[in-house]
Amino acid sequence: MFIGLDLGTSGLRAILVDENQKIIAEHSGSYGTEHPKTGWSEQDPQLWVDACDTVLTALASAHPQPMRDVKAIGISGHMHGAVLLDEQNTPLRPCILWNDTRSENEAKELDQTEDVQTLSGNIVFPGFTAPKIRWVQNNEPDIFAKLKTVLLPKDYLRFWLTGELRSEISDAAGTSWLNVSTRLWSNELMNAGSVTSGQL
Repeated sequence: MFIGLDLGTSGLRAILVDENQKIIAEHSGSYGTEHPKTGWSEQDPQLWVDACDTVLTALASAHPQPMRDVKAIGISGHMHGAVLLDEQNTPLRPCILWNDTRSENEAKELDQTEDVQTLSGNIVFPGFTAPKIRWVQNNEPDIFAKLKTVLLPKDYLRFWLTGELRSEISDAAGTSWLNVSTRLWSNELMNAGSVTSGQL
């Protein structure tokens, strides 16, 4: 048995699948998005945790034996969001989502920085993670000063499930910190984006 989790911007869906890829059961939990200002789009990561707890509990209640046989969990989710953690791995603020446009100026500045497009393989959009962190640095310096780790949304869900701080290539490629040729964090891009390898 296997579990698939899809962390969306409006809800989390879980499926229980057998070895023949037959869906045994599915369950979903919904949550809202906050828009404190025009162009802003935020979610409290606790909403994702609560939804995940709800869907896994529902699957275990309805299908106790198959759930005991689960071998692995796969996670997909929305990209580019910025979850900022402190020294205790507690979120410092709501996650800034992929569709948040507040960092338009920071994105333009990064996009015009030498070698950023070449190394990252992308134009820098406000939706990407790097300009979001620059926006926090410029507008919420107290929060930026406490920043220990940056995670993307599904990475935060993985952290809650496993206790491991990890990411993977497809998400990392949408941050504007990854050198897409070497598939490694780029010192040049991290410097331009005001983060360190220890924070990633």
